[in-house]
Amino acid sequence: MTAKLNALRARLLAAQREILIAAANAGTIPSDNALRKIADLEVTIGAVETMIDEQ
Repeated sequence: MTAKLNALRARLLAAQREILIAAANAGTIPSDNALRKIADLEVTIGAVETMIDEQ
C-alpha cells in the first residue's frame, strides 16, 4: 500500500507543480480557481503523507 500512496503523492505533486508553473509563466496573479486547486492539492498531499507516515 505504501508504494501506491507514494505513487499517488508523486502524481499530486506533479499536478500541483504544473499549475504553479503555469501561474508563474502567466506573469499575472493566478485566478481564484488556480489558487483553490493549488490549496486543495496541498491539503490532499498532506493527507496522503500522513497516511504514509502511519504505515
